[in-house]
Parts: sequence; structure tokens; C-alpha cells
Amino acid sequence: MYVEVHRGANQIGGSIIEVGTAKTRILFDAGSELDSFDGAPLPEVDGLFDRAGFDAVFFSHNHLDHVGLAQSIHPGIPLYMGERAIAVMEAMARYLGKPLGFGVRPYQRREQVVVGDIKVTPFIIDHSAFDAYMLLAESDGESVLYTGDFRSSGRKPFDRELARLPAHVGTLICEGTNMGGKNKPSVSESELEEQATRLFRQHSGPVFVLQASTNIDRIVTMYRAAKRSGRVFIQDLYMAEIARAAAPTIPNPDFDDVRVYLDRYYSEDHHRYQAFDEYGAQKIGRAKIANQKFVLCVRALMAKMLMNLSERTEFSDGLLVYSMWNGYRDKPEVVRFLQLARSLGLTEVYLHNSGHADKETIDRLIEHVNPDKVIAVHTENPSWVNAYRKG
Repeated sequence: MYVEVHRGANQIGGSIIEVGTAKTRILFDAGSELDSFDGAPLPEVDGLFDRAGFDAVFFSHNHLDHVGLAQSIHPGIPLYMGERAIAVMEAMARYLGKPLGFGVRPYQRREQVVVGDIKVTPFIIDHSAFDAYMLLAESDGESVLYTGDFRSSGRKPFDRELARLPAHVGTLICEGTNMGGKNKPSVSESELEEQATRLFRQHSGPVFVLQASTNIDRIVTMYRAAKRSGRVFIQDLYMAEIARAAAPTIPNPDFDDVRVYLDRYYSEDHHRYQAFDEYGAQKIGRAKIANQKFVLCVRALMAKMLMNLSERTEFSDGLLVYSMWNGYRDKPEVVRFLQLARSLGLTEVYLHNSGHADKETIDRLIEHVNPDKVIAVHTENPSWVNAYRKG
């Protein structure tokens, strides 16, 4: 088997990794670059966009830097992704009122998919994206394990998932997002929950959480902290639809103690209003929100909603939890939202952890799968693999 990294060997995001034999070509991920824009030129990968030159593409998870090129892939190439990851993407597309743009087949954890003379086995792993997988390709006694993006600090027990991986692989293609610069220890979701609970109890005013709606572990963390601090947990419609699509066990307005709101007004025939209306008694409007002791999840484009609530309820001793990658602080809409929150008297705190493996976690993975060769991807410091070379 051979491995060719078309993109991602010396950058974070935009991963495109080819694995093949003399008979079969497959891809692991086809992502857009982090700074890509609409209409950006497609990368030059022979047989991916212009013709059906690959036998399949397997997506490790549904973050755009791994799946963002899916709709441009030639329709004659089969695409595969985790079943719940597909459901989340479909929920996002419905909210936006546009089709997903590509057809994709579901794979299941530890169930082999045979493509030509290659067997691909997905192993579920923890990441900030829901339903993320490592992908094992095997052919004629050879094996390649691709980690996708992973970590050990989420709510899936890492030791349990690690034990299910093979005890030896020929080649490990491993993400190294956090392997450049200082090695910061990971903060677990459980630790974040404890920190959030203490903060929510210490502040008497309203609590707002600025977080990614697709970060399912973070939804669980903030819901549990709200519940423990005696606050109602309130999601906007976008988050509610994603959480509901992910799994019935994920906090969403089907829970008795979760409410859903619309961040702006829509006509009754608008598809978002109709989706909102289906939640019945779990719906909540601005006037009722203002009378609650709440934790309300927001997005950076909700400045008007925040201003409106400030006119209905007292913001003194209130809290804004910033729970995203700090790099997003440079985005104009985030800058404006944070400035507004501060001007309204909210105290800003940072509560977040990485969706990616730290060095200790990568060490544990490499020790377990004992690869003959390690290839670095999803990193700005590819030289980190030198420490793991054999011989």
C-alpha cells in the first residue's frame, strides 16, 4: 500500500490524503482550507474533481477542513461518513434552507467497508466534532491507520477506544495540530463543567455562552453546569436542530429542562419559524427569557438579540463565557459581539479546551499501535514525527 498526502502535510486544515494499491485508490478526507473563500480554486488532485479516478472517499468527520470539498467531488465517486455526522450536516443544511449538495453513504463503527482490494474499518474516537472516526485501511497484509482529528479530553473514554485499535500498524498518519510550540496540558470536559458550575453559581445575573453549535461535548458540558447551578438551559434553533439530530441523549428541547428560542423574527410561513413551532411548549420568547435564571447559548451574529434582552432584564453581575478557539476573536463579527457584551456590563471569561490531541495522547496512541512509520498531517510543525522514527 502507498500513501500520498496531497495537502495537509505542513498546514492545519484542508486535509487530502490518498491511500492505495496497484488496483484501488481511496481518499481519506477532502477538506477546504481554513482561510478558503467561496470560489477558491480546487486543489490539483488527478481524478477527484474532473473524473471518477478514485474508488471512494472516506471522511473522518464533518468539520469543513475535512469535508469542505465534498460537493465538488466527481459524482461518480462514492463518499462515506459516519451516520450521525451525516445527520448533523443534514440538520445544518435544513436550517440554512439549502440542500447538502452531495450524496454520502453511512459507515458504522468497526464495520468494514470493502472497496476493491482495500478494507476500511472506522473506529470511533473523541473530537470536538460529533461522530468522528479513525480510519484503518488494510490490504494484502499491510495496514494504514489515519487518525483524523482526535483527543483524549472529551467525554468518550480514550482508554476504551484506544484498546479497540490494532496492536500494530504499518503506517500511522497522525494529526499534530498541537505539536508545534508549547505543549499545553489538556483540560477535560469534566473539568470545564466544574469550572462553569462554579462560575454560574457565583454570578447572580444572566449567563451567555458563545460556543460552536456543532461542539456537542460543549453542549453537554454547559447543560450540566446550568442544571447544577439551578439555571434553565436555552438553545437557539440552529443548535437545537443540530443537537436533536446528533442523538436523543444530547441535550435538546425534547428535554424538559431545555428551551429553544429564535434569534430574530420570521414570518409564519418561513421554514425556520415552522421548525421552531414544532417544539411546542419548549419554545421561549424574549419576554419569558428575561424572567428566567438562565444559561443562553449565543452566536456572534446575535448582537441585536443581546441588545434586546439587555433592555428587558438586568445584566449586572452577568457573564459571557467565551468557549471557542481564541483565533476566532479576530473575526469582525466576533470583535463586535464581544465589544457589545462588555459595553452592556457582562464579565467575559474564557472556558475552552482543544479538539486535538496533546503530546501525551499522541504518545499513548503510538505506543499502542506500534507503527513502523509515522506520517504527520494537520500540523504546522511536521518535524515532530522525527522523535518517533524507528532505527
